[in-house]
Amino acid sequence: MFGRNKENPAVKAANGTLFDKDGNPKPAILRGIERALDVQRPLIISNLNRLRRRHPEASPAELARLLERDYLRATTAAGAAVGATAAVPAVGTIASLGLSAAATIGFLEATALYADSIAELHGVNTEDPERSRAMVMAILMGEEGTALIRSVLGASAGQGAPQYWGQLVNKSAPSSMVKTLTASIQRRFLKKFLAKQGGFMLGRALPFGAGAVIGGTGNHLMGKAVIRTTREAFGPLPQTIPGELADVLQLPEPGTRQQQA
Repeated sequence: MFGRNKENPAVKAANGTLFDKDGNPKPAILRGIERALDVQRPLIISNLNRLRRRHPEASPAELARLLERDYLRATTAAGAAVGATAAVPAVGTIASLGLSAAATIGFLEATALYADSIAELHGVNTEDPERSRAMVMAILMGEEGTALIRSVLGASAGQGAPQYWGQLVNKSAPSSMVKTLTASIQRRFLKKFLAKQGGFMLGRALPFGAGAVIGGTGNHLMGKAVIRTTREAFGPLPQTIPGELADVLQLPEPGTRQQQA
């Protein structure tokens, strides 16, 4: 459709936004990714409290469905909004690509908040940023991330290993092993995720409204994949809010009526 990618200036601009001349992610992109993936636990608890206030009688499974809905809506709308800027005459291709880079960071932030919130509903404490970052990157990598988690942490857990790998990243895994796992995942994650994002960034920069369609569709598809992998990582939700999470959540007042989101 675009001819040879190496000769297309828009492709070069898209890649140039993310990578240096040697093909390595630019420092600003790396810092942005690290910050986006490091969602602090108070923000995660606040996110869950927001849902609990609106749906005080909701079970963990119902809260998870609300988290999925909000996550998919937010990421799809954000991708479409950035893509729509390409249809505005005053916004050039390079400026659109810059906005797309910002949208990439925004997608990661939303994904980290969603995945960490789901982990908490399963009783997995997300206070350790390194463990949470490894978990989120593995989720974003899909089957490859799942295989890597199982190969590194599954063997160490032995016969007592949880059935779902999302539980393997919690405090039961040694810190030294988590550091090794995080470094390995990060190398593969950056290569795979940023390469895919280069294509989406180019798509978002297309004019005449096509960028909005591609931006929204691309984020929607990635969001659906994240939700699917997260479900596979953690399995069925518990019937009640886990004890450690229940202790820090603001419990609704007795008799509080459920509100609509």
